[in-house]
Amino acid sequence: MSRTIVALFVLIIGVSPVFPAGEESDQQGAFVVDGDARFTILTPQMVRMEWSEDGKFEDRASLVFINRSPAGPEYKVANENGWLVISTGKLTLRYKKDSGKFGSENLKINFTLDGEEVTWQPGLQDAGNLKGTARTLDGYDGEYTWDRKRIELGKGVISRGGWALLDDTDTHLFDGGEWNWVTGRPEDQRQDWYLLAHGHDYKQALKDFIMVAGKIPIPPRFAFGYWWSHYWIYSDRELKKLIGDIKNHDIPIDVLIIDMDWHKTYGFRATDIKRDPFGQPIGWTGYTWNRELFPEPEIFLKWMEEQNLKVALNLHPASGIPPMEERYEEFAEEIGFDTSGKNYIPYAMAEKKFAETYFKVLLRPLEQQGVDFWWLDWQQFETSKIVAGLNNTWWLNYIFFTDMERRGERPLLFHRWGGLGNHRYQIGFSGDTKTTWKSLAYQPYFTATASNVCYGYWSHDIGGHNPGAVATEPELYLRWIQFGVFSPILRTHSSKLSHSERRFWKFPDRFDLMKEAIQLRYSLAPYIYTAARQAYDTGISICRPMYYDYPDDEEAYDFKDQYMFGDEMLVAPIADPVSANDLLAKKKIWLPQGEWYEWFTGTKLEGGRIIERGYSLSEIPVFVKAGAVIPMNPKIDNLQEQVDTLVLTIMPGGDSDTVLYEDDGTTNDYQTGGYAFTCFKRENLSDGTLKLTALP
Repeated sequence: MSRTIVALFVLIIGVSPVFPAGEESDQQGAFVVDGDARFTILTPQMVRMEWSEDGKFEDRASLVFINRSPAGPEYKVANENGWLVISTGKLTLRYKKDSGKFGSENLKINFTLDGEEVTWQPGLQDAGNLKGTARTLDGYDGEYTWDRKRIELGKGVISRGGWALLDDTDTHLFDGGEWNWVTGRPEDQRQDWYLLAHGHDYKQALKDFIMVAGKIPIPPRFAFGYWWSHYWIYSDRELKKLIGDIKNHDIPIDVLIIDMDWHKTYGFRATDIKRDPFGQPIGWTGYTWNRELFPEPEIFLKWMEEQNLKVALNLHPASGIPPMEERYEEFAEEIGFDTSGKNYIPYAMAEKKFAETYFKVLLRPLEQQGVDFWWLDWQQFETSKIVAGLNNTWWLNYIFFTDMERRGERPLLFHRWGGLGNHRYQIGFSGDTKTTWKSLAYQPYFTATASNVCYGYWSHDIGGHNPGAVATEPELYLRWIQFGVFSPILRTHSSKLSHSERRFWKFPDRFDLMKEAIQLRYSLAPYIYTAARQAYDTGISICRPMYYDYPDDEEAYDFKDQYMFGDEMLVAPIADPVSANDLLAKKKIWLPQGEWYEWFTGTKLEGGRIIERGYSLSEIPVFVKAGAVIPMNPKIDNLQEQVDTLVLTIMPGGDSDTVLYEDDGTTNDYQTGGYAFTCFKRENLSDGTLKLTALP
């Protein structure tokens, strides 16, 4: 955790007095204590509620809530007939004084939803919760596995019921030290709850949540370009040829992911799986270059840098340090491990010395050679064997991300969702899905719904991971790419099967459309990057459900396969093949009230209704609000290029303001003022002309 965050959570304001019966007082930004209960009024619609049997309260940051004491709003405190009453103007909390542990008989919170008063009390079921996300889509064909097991999405921080309760009671804490390491909770009985009572103002709920749980960092600009990835045994020569082919075919690219075969695999074969002492397949964990494939890794990585490409390597840390590793003895000496038996050094990332040595001895030399970031693949046990109950995935995300942060880099990590609070450590790897139309059809809903826990940067295996015995279907791959263009991260990938092809030029009948889709993504980069800044400032991710903007429309909840892409675009990806009769794929789409323009045809459509339209292979159902101004790039090959031209795509319609966000794309200066906003003010003049003014 950065120094800024540490400074935030040590700001502790004095305790507010509780006034005698009949008296009321305006309060602001502090705690209200009644015996063994403490209430922190965080915002007019969000309150923290603590009960502790020993009367001691927790001010240290938890893994989820890192800002325990922001400057709160004004509120009133009163004592009414033995009840403590706290009112913010948006909610009223009542707690029966000196009544101990929270329950339905001694704690109530009232707020207004759709003009009617709602009462929340402990034990009330949140039946309207709008869900969050899940750790992985491994093995799923859509939302089900082959044996009909349905994926379970965790709870989100918003609900149609108007409230969401987040239980932080058992969440581990940060110790506040130099590394800000994990520590446990006191063993005394306690309750530590956060209630968000925002009604259907979902956007404000998310903004309040990131105020106490941390902002959504902006990934480096290159992350919004095209990522090449394929589980395949590549040599450096083959990868150079691959990159050359991509560029020769005029396909933009920014990131190269190299799967596990960059390192020695110690004889591992998929048909003869042998396991190490920890139950992991031998060869999945490795930190030593396979010199048969990469004889001179420094030269190879330097060449990639010259091509303006960022490189990530695949890691499986669960098996600790195998005795076959080049740096095994050095690592063992650092931590005092006896190597006489040539045993594996067990994975122990929750031990500070192990983690420090891991980065220093194993990863830093590879980073100095030119590795830019890491892909942490499926590996570790669910929970730590060092710190009871600690989620290994969550912890790995934290220490990898903050290691980069401490070194002054803008962090980027590629790993799985570890739970609430992991929105601070992007980017998500959604796992090994089945290569089917059902998988593609589920991913728009899955991606947009993750924004309900601020996890706005899922990266899917575009094209699907496991095709079974069937060769890649060109139409399915094309439609998946088209969805990828309008998703947070665009990364093609597949399993280690020769018939699971991902090179666009191997699909001659679909190649031009695939390339055009990738080029469209690069054109939209200024719009997408501006949305990334918006996510940082507001907690509203670029892919978000329709109900954020239209909470009172039932269709916003029913049409789960469409979403807003930034503020101006509505996207409804195609997930069905075209008809043999007319070569069109039919799609039902709900257009909210207002005027919309279809991106690919320019057709003007009136909203407030459900439409059904047919789409050819060259078309994606994308609709733009009337009056919108979309900032775009000219044709470019790489997002690390310095572009001196801005293209503005202007939709007919009313007056509007559009903001363009820019920074250097690589440093953390965006957190401290190293950025610029340009506002484009649009006015339709009485003489029929359009006036567009750029304002700093």
